[in-house]
Amino acid sequence: MDHGHTAHSGESHGSFGSYTAGFILSVLLTAAAFGIIMTGSLTGQSAILAIAGLAFVQIIVHLVFFLHMNTSSAQRWNVMAFGFTVLTAVILIVGSLWIMHNVAMNMMSR
Repeated sequence: MDHGHTAHSGESHGSFGSYTAGFILSVLLTAAAFGIIMTGSLTGQSAILAIAGLAFVQIIVHLVFFLHMNTSSAQRWNVMAFGFTVLTAVILIVGSLWIMHNVAMNMMSR
């Protein structure tokens, strides 16, 4: 039986331990965000910044532990494609917010 077609050279597959660590970190980050809101320990701008920071860390955890993105040469194209996707999303979101802000300002001045 030829198993040459099922082998993927250069791809890193996670172990049970890495998936477990990723899951535990994800649950802890989610619980921390939930706790910030439910306890009211942070309010207003500080709560938003804390939630955004926890969300960013959770994105990194998912990319590393579940999507296996790293800086190895085998992952270079995946990282570049992800970077292009993030850049495109940032341009789209920031541009949309800028346009909506300008439209709102022009509507109020008339």
